[in-house]
Amino acid sequence: MGSLGEDGGGQVCDGVLEHLYCCGAATEVLKFGQRELGPPGGRRGSPPLLFLIIPGNPGLVGFYRPFMRTLWQSFQGLHPVWAVSHAGHCVPPDSMDMTEDGPLLETHDVFGLRGQIEHKMAFLKRHVPRDTKLVLIGHSIGCYIILEMMKRDPQLQVLKALLLFPTIERMAASPQGRLMTPVLCQLRFAAYLPVFLLSLLPRSLQAAMVKLVLSGLPSLDRTAAAAALSLFNVDCVANAMYMGSQEMRQVLERDNQTISQNLDKLVFYYGASDHWCPVEYYHDIKREFPAGNIQLCERGFRHAFVLDSGCDVAIMAADWIRGDLQHL
Repeated sequence: MGSLGEDGGGQVCDGVLEHLYCCGAATEVLKFGQRELGPPGGRRGSPPLLFLIIPGNPGLVGFYRPFMRTLWQSFQGLHPVWAVSHAGHCVPPDSMDMTEDGPLLETHDVFGLRGQIEHKMAFLKRHVPRDTKLVLIGHSIGCYIILEMMKRDPQLQVLKALLLFPTIERMAASPQGRLMTPVLCQLRFAAYLPVFLLSLLPRSLQAAMVKLVLSGLPSLDRTAAAAALSLFNVDCVANAMYMGSQEMRQVLERDNQTISQNLDKLVFYYGASDHWCPVEYYHDIKREFPAGNIQLCERGFRHAFVLDSGCDVAIMAADWIRGDLQHL
């Protein structure tokens, strides 16, 4: 038998990647540990707790593989760690289309920001027993989605919610937002043709381009580079940019009521040089909620920490919640 983090052949475990339709849209789910949680009400052998990761944008679960593996190993594999992609942000296998016909897709804007919130709630309803305790981990816009999930369904069994580099307010007013709002809201269609042309290149050349673009990251994880190849797909890029355009228009005021109602469950982690949620946002929320667990990064992690610091952030996150898990 392989040791923890290895498969039976002694290879390092990289999790299991599954593809499914949720709300009529192609969805990727990356799973470390137990792959099925059993029917509602639980069953013998079902884990008492699930770590569920809601990604940033683009919502590619492959970026989170090192983070997830380290988190899973930090608790000796006792608790499954899953990540669910955003609807339409993955390249589906040849046996699937980006969408399937169905009433949900016809009546909901599943690729928009509100639709992505409904998408995550539908995933929980269909694939996670109602009594499963949850540690929700959000990154960037994933933090906004988590707060919305907790607001819309107060009965979710959330033990803790870790909000990493949270874009939960004033996105368009942030330094990066001021730069990207015109691109995402008025000019995004101009990006589709270049992406289409790049999609025609051989895979090896695409991989070389990714390596060149990310060459400034000396500790770049190879799995992050592999995940970035999905950004040569026009559908994925279009869906990600469309969601981004709605983020600029809809992520406005911080939801103080939901934060106040769940403050004991929340951990906020802000970057010290994050152009999507600048330090002034950290100081503002710290003044509003002085009793909250609201931290400012002192280790120089970038907003896109998954590119080169996923393992380090996972170790830190595990330490934050270790005490909460001792009573399970």
